[in-house]
Amino acid sequence: MTARDIQLDDQGRLRHFLTTEGLPRELLERMLDTASSFTGVIEKSIKTVPLLRGRTVINLFFEASTRTRTTFELAAKRLSADVLNIDVGTSATVKGESLLDMLRNLEAMQCDMFVVRHADSGAAHFIAEHVGNDLAIVNAGDGRHAHPTQAMLDMYTIRRHKRAFEPLRVAIVGDILHSRVARSQIHALNALGAGEVRVVGPRTLLPRHVDRLGVQVYHDITAGLRDVDVIITLRLQRERMQGALLPSEQEYYQLYGITQERLALAKPDAIVMHPGPINRGVEIESAVADGPQSVILNQVTNGIAVRMAVMSMCLEGRGASVQEGG
Repeated sequence: MTARDIQLDDQGRLRHFLTTEGLPRELLERMLDTASSFTGVIEKSIKTVPLLRGRTVINLFFEASTRTRTTFELAAKRLSADVLNIDVGTSATVKGESLLDMLRNLEAMQCDMFVVRHADSGAAHFIAEHVGNDLAIVNAGDGRHAHPTQAMLDMYTIRRHKRAFEPLRVAIVGDILHSRVARSQIHALNALGAGEVRVVGPRTLLPRHVDRLGVQVYHDITAGLRDVDVIITLRLQRERMQGALLPSEQEYYQLYGITQERLALAKPDAIVMHPGPINRGVEIESAVADGPQSVILNQVTNGIAVRMAVMSMCLEGRGASVQEGG
């Protein structure tokens, strides 16, 4: 079963959100539109809507991530859902309970959604294949495979600043090889009609045949940043690297770090993004990260509205009265 088949129901609605790959442009645009409606909600003094009242969302994180788990928790609470955070490190899996046994026990508690983060690629897809039809799975990052909600909050941030995707040149800079975010961004940008998607980095940090994803490949930072509208710089993921892929972080910064001088190669109104956490002086200069063209903190804020949109769309048509916010 393909990712598209498992993610969509017979009417083309979102059942699970596992990856941006293969999803139609219309659905991604609806997700962005729904997030926009929720932005108005979370900017009010009373920040909650009753769309998921009576529903239970379980954050099932097998891998640590404070920012992602916090924004998912806030998003669910903004929708009035009950939220349970499972610390897998102290769960029964440590005592020998299998993953499927744990899932079946949680499912028996009549929960409605699992938000899953896992170090193994494909874990969220595996879980989606083994739960009942009434349970929605949202991928909060799996191995080196996908991080679809991060990609969509990035798309939402781009659209809020640039409006249309078609004229845009977007450069994704850095550790593409180990980045689940980059893969999800590339699929989303191409689906939404971005004019040109570039990947920029050393050969050791680019996947083989990355050009088959529909990107232009650059190894020279000067050429890669010239005249772009959006710069997305990625964290060096040392914890996922095997072998000496880089001489040193200092040399990487000299060759690929986003400095004010390099930012000047892009268009004057270019925006700078980073999915976080930032390694200052490694991927990006502090003056750029904190500068007027940086929208990094906007990405964090936008994550709540986008994750609200994903949750509401995944539970749409499952017996709940789920509507868009206003």
